[in-house]
Amino acid sequence: MKLYSYFRSSAAYRVRVALNLKGIAYETVPIHLTRDGGRQNSAEFRAINPQMRVPVLVLDSGERLVQSLAIVDYLDHAFPAPPMLPTEVVARAKALSIAEIIACDIHPINNLVTLNYLRGRLGHDQAAVDAWYAHWIVTGFEAIEAMIRPGPYAFGAEPSVADLCIVPQVYNARRYKVSLDRFPKIVGVDAACLKLEAFDRARPENQPDAE
Repeated sequence: MKLYSYFRSSAAYRVRVALNLKGIAYETVPIHLTRDGGRQNSAEFRAINPQMRVPVLVLDSGERLVQSLAIVDYLDHAFPAPPMLPTEVVARAKALSIAEIIACDIHPINNLVTLNYLRGRLGHDQAAVDAWYAHWIVTGFEAIEAMIRPGPYAFGAEPSVADLCIVPQVYNARRYKVSLDRFPKIVGVDAACLKLEAFDRARPENQPDAE
């Protein structure tokens, strides 16, 4: 398998963790999202993913999968152990709800495309962009902090899709200097996850394209 990735992409980070947890070997193909105007915008990459975003997982068959949660869902069906989604239906829904708060509510309005639009087309300075970023992380984390049940992971003794999303978002929060003092459960989940080799190997600083 090949994973088109960028070391700081939180969506690619989620997929790296899932691949590592399942013990799936893959080749990383770096796509730098800011160099040369963003290499995801090249004609070559557009042919791989018309949305011009990472991650893209290329299967051995040549099929290309996009969108991190869709990729995780594929991996869970194709490589069932260990599961990223709990088998009990209520626990499954709760884990997915955390994943979707991050992947559907926080991430889309805080990703590079949005931040560049705020800076460029709308003319906001960096302080305003940083305030925007922090506001949406804090709003989402307030909900997540109330919903998770660390044990030590977000929903029990095994990591799930919720943890795959929480850890990259915590990384982003720290990178943008968003205080996490109000979110001890989230911080605890992050710490527990990063003790696992699968999460540690997926860290941005451990990627071949890390700067």
